[in-house]
Amino acid sequence: MPDVGLVEVWGFTMNLQYTLANQPKVTMLTEAAIARLREHEPEEGYYLAFSGGKDSVVIYDLAVRAGVRFDAHFHQTTIDPPEVLQFIREHYPDVAWTKPKRSMFQMIVKHGTPPTRIIRYCCTELKELHGVGRTVVLGIRRDESQLRKDRPIFGESTRQKGTFFCCPIVDWTAADVWDYIRSRSLPYCSLYDEGKERIGCIMCPMQGPRGMLDDARRYPKFYRAYLGAFRRMLAARKTPFPCGSTAEEVMQWWTGQRFDSETIQTNLLEMSE
Repeated sequence: MPDVGLVEVWGFTMNLQYTLANQPKVTMLTEAAIARLREHEPEEGYYLAFSGGKDSVVIYDLAVRAGVRFDAHFHQTTIDPPEVLQFIREHYPDVAWTKPKRSMFQMIVKHGTPPTRIIRYCCTELKELHGVGRTVVLGIRRDESQLRKDRPIFGESTRQKGTFFCCPIVDWTAADVWDYIRSRSLPYCSLYDEGKERIGCIMCPMQGPRGMLDDARRYPKFYRAYLGAFRRMLAARKTPFPCGSTAEEVMQWWTGQRFDSETIQTNLLEMSE
């Protein structure tokens, strides 16, 4: 936690005194979130999905304050930033770690394409199919994306019948999350202090080309592993890959360096069929 009065977050400066000015709002949001957790608490307790990001830090703290029963789980993706892994080990030793059946690099070969903003098999296989038959606490917020703008507080999963979800901070903004973290002096991953807007998988397409290339420079080992997966993917495909014939060309396309606006949508649709 910075000791200074100003902190750089997402490219703009926030005054820590702003937290104090917004304490009434933080209190109101906190009470509502705790009430939601208590209202929907299942007999067997919650399955809390913990990613190591700012939102999961908040829902973990809220669950503790609500006094509800829960067990927290971190779903490894095999492309998690080492800073996130270290953060969880150091600050949340009670969180259970779950290893995937396949690595991201194996999934790329299996699906015949890297994941994209449209083709998101990685999220489905690595993050979303957990807590089956349980009520899963998620740190999802509506302002994160258009796909989440209508997310309810509580409901049944559309992918797993009998699995429910509870989103206690679904109506919070990113600023609300940071206000809560500062008001509670909660730990958070150091990557945020380096300007990261979101913490996710290394070279995740959802962060855009700039973020992907930043990750490639920061984590060269993972960059080389992706190239190796692309080579194996190209060799395993029964038909030519529409966005590159070499691993290097696929990487350039994937990271937005080879972008043909007229053909890219057609290529994506071909791969998703």
